[in-house]
Amino acid sequence: MSDQVSDATGMVAPDLRSRPPRSPRVRLGGFALLPRMLDKGRATVAAQNGEYHYGCPMDKHFLNYTGIDPDQLKKELAAGHGDSKILEWVEANAIHREPWEIAQWSSYHDTRTPSDCETREYFNSMHENASDLREDIVTWFDLLDLDDYVTFGGKP
Repeated sequence: MSDQVSDATGMVAPDLRSRPPRSPRVRLGGFALLPRMLDKGRATVAAQNGEYHYGCPMDKHFLNYTGIDPDQLKKELAAGHGDSKILEWVEANAIHREPWEIAQWSSYHDTRTPSDCETREYFNSMHENASDLREDIVTWFDLLDLDDYVTFGGKP
């Protein structure tokens, strides 16, 4: 199974059946979550998203913050644009934010934890399934990185 797939448009999509998308910590244009969402979007267009869902609740944090329409973004991805062109499109179509606002928003998400009992229970069950021995899993990004690692054969 290939790590990436290229189609007639030239779009290169990661095969998320054989590897995870980029970490939510990776930034593009200062935005946390964006590179991961782009990986999931490209993989969805190529029908290679596996268990990953484009437009999931985590993606919605970025989409709501920027005012970007997920279907429009997916059309741009399907056109075969790379990260640089997609970032240009995002910057042209997003609610204007100053660089310090984007940095603050991304930093908040780096440290975001479950905010209520229901989501804490969900978080704890995912944490336990991935590794009940890891005491360092505190944030959503910690949990996503661990889950990605364990899903593709890593030992917790």
